[in-house]
Amino acid sequence: MSAPTLEIFQQPFSDEAFELLFKSHYKALHAYASLMLRDEDASEEIVQNMFLKFWEKRDLLNIQTSLKAYLYKCVHNDSLNYIKHQTIKAKYQDHAAYSRNDHHEAASSKVELSELEVKLKEALDELPEGCRTIFQMSRFEELKYREIAEQLGLSIKTVENQMGKALKVLRLKLADFIALIMPGIIMYYKDFFN
Repeated sequence: MSAPTLEIFQQPFSDEAFELLFKSHYKALHAYASLMLRDEDASEEIVQNMFLKFWEKRDLLNIQTSLKAYLYKCVHNDSLNYIKHQTIKAKYQDHAAYSRNDHHEAASSKVELSELEVKLKEALDELPEGCRTIFQMSRFEELKYREIAEQLGLSIKTVENQMGKALKVLRLKLADFIALIMPGIIMYYKDFFN
């Protein structure tokens, strides 16, 4: 079976062309993802999701490189995003474990952290839905403005404007509270407001 080329996809995509593409590249892309992630299940999921996105957006694709290079770049980027997400998840789990540990943190600090989380949630809930979604994608999922714009079908400028609006509102709503709590908690949450 020969590897499909871009010419196959110049015409409207067919199920047969996609199946040929999948069968000819899946194993090599899975091996590549496995090298990056060192996790067979995650690698399989990354490659399958990449092919799914490829199929769903097939009519919008404008591939300027070789098809093989494009597929590898997609798997590479998706693998890096997965690693980034796993790092964030691990940091959150470490923080949550540390926060629950009575030996390391005074009860008053836990109360303050809890109050800050409640105030932050309340402030986020007051934001318009689109503004809140953009803020959460940027700060909690750590997506770049370009990635947010692509996922939501917005311009990068709109994402920038909505983030500016969200940060301004949050600064105003949380300013008094943040000034009163411990510097350690401020240091933990400072990235949300920059």
